[in-house]
Amino acid sequence: MERARRRVALVTGSSRGLGRAIARRLARDGFAVAVNGIDQDETYRVAAAIRGDGGSAQAFIADVTEQGQAEALVAAIAACLGPVGVLVLNATGPQPAAPLAEVEWPDHLAMLEFFVKSPVLLGRAVLPAMLDGHYGRIVNIDSEVADLPPPGSSHYSAAKSAQKGLARAWARELAPLGITVNSVAPGFIPVERHAGLPPRVLEDYRATVPAGHLGTPDDIAHAVSFLASEGAGFITGQRIVVDGGRSLGG
Repeated sequence: MERARRRVALVTGSSRGLGRAIARRLARDGFAVAVNGIDQDETYRVAAAIRGDGGSAQAFIADVTEQGQAEALVAAIAACLGPVGVLVLNATGPQPAAPLAEVEWPDHLAMLEFFVKSPVLLGRAVLPAMLDGHYGRIVNIDSEVADLPPPGSSHYSAAKSAQKGLARAWARELAPLGITVNSVAPGFIPVERHAGLPPRVLEDYRATVPAGHLGTPDDIAHAVSFLASEGAGFITGQRIVVDGGRSLGG
């Protein structure tokens, strides 16, 4: 992984949950990882844990839905670690369920801030360095709800579907320039914010998964690791669904 050590990976929303697992995995792969979050203690803790495991990581506090902060984030990473060669778009916000009659336009905008605006801001910020190097890996973390929307998720599902379309458009345009754009779509992966869910909810979901068990954050990190690697250079515009077969239906 000597070549990977010369590359920098930014994982947005990596102070907890899936992002934390992805950041730790990319550090093990040899990347210098920019850990991003808005909670200073959590973000610095993840970066310190990566360094404690022998990896390279620095913490960067920024709200990636705000243009000035997103641009300053990418500039700070370049000054500290080097230009971003791998961008993992994982940042997310609250995802409250609500029946359609109660979902208003501001609720849609809140979702689009994370899943469309943030990728656009960060993609534009990292693109010049990727173009200069004729190399880049952009990995979107979307969701199974873009294909299997449960009731009460119209605003979330719409934003995730928009993120899918954005990724495919980027992939087509950037492929001749040495930059790949792919997506990983997790099924339901229990993380900290799901700790209070009733056991019955988890059991009901597990019953819909052909694999017979729920996935882990590391399952998502494995898929991201592959798409971020040197060896994935001929793969772009693709979407890996990591859901234990749930999307197969039946």
